[in-house]
Amino acid sequence: MTTLDLNSWIFLITFFLIFGIFLFFDVFKRNERYRYLAYLVALLPINYLWLLGFDIILTYSVLFGLWILCIFRDIVLVYRKTKEYNDIFMFFILAVIVQIVASSIIPEIAFYLKPNGANFTSKLWFFYLPDIYAAGVVTEFVLAFRLLMTTLLIFIMGPLLLDIKGEDIPFPVLLVIVAIFFIPFLLLSYIWVPEAIWVLSFLFCVILFIVLLIITKSGKEVK
Repeated sequence: MTTLDLNSWIFLITFFLIFGIFLFFDVFKRNERYRYLAYLVALLPINYLWLLGFDIILTYSVLFGLWILCIFRDIVLVYRKTKEYNDIFMFFILAVIVQIVASSIIPEIAFYLKPNGANFTSKLWFFYLPDIYAAGVVTEFVLAFRLLMTTLLIFIMGPLLLDIKGEDIPFPVLLVIVAIFFIPFLLLSYIWVPEAIWVLSFLFCVILFIVLLIITKSGKEVK
């Protein structure tokens, strides 16, 4: 178990405090759009924990938890009142992209984070990602990782489906939406049943396509 000195504790607490400020930014009655920076600020304590040598599976589980808090806040304070989901989705995707880029840079700077059989990291192209199937992983961390990632995807998809419910959406756009969610479905299948990753991903895409057909309109319905 990684132990922290006083300076490390101070940095870590400060990073979490900064996240907390943006998570509850509405309390300060300032420009409310800054609340969305919480998705990006959540990367500060998480990547600092990773740099300190904490289990990357645990680290990403905490990140998923922080993002779930952000999305839950925005569903309650923003989407429920305005039905606007664009900013929420945009800042979440931006945070994901930034973290993916960071995952390719950080281990190149901190070489001890590269895959070595003990830090449960695997390399996919240029990116260093958690390997939940590595030998010696903590099963409790893996379960938390799976559950929190699944919850996060549900929290992201739910408001998006509600946002387009009843809207006039052409058939090609439906295909684009399904294609966008193919990668999340791929990840979801991989973390639960890697042996059936392609079958499950295709099944999820078909189900999503059917749901979209049911909840959206083409604009050419006979009145």
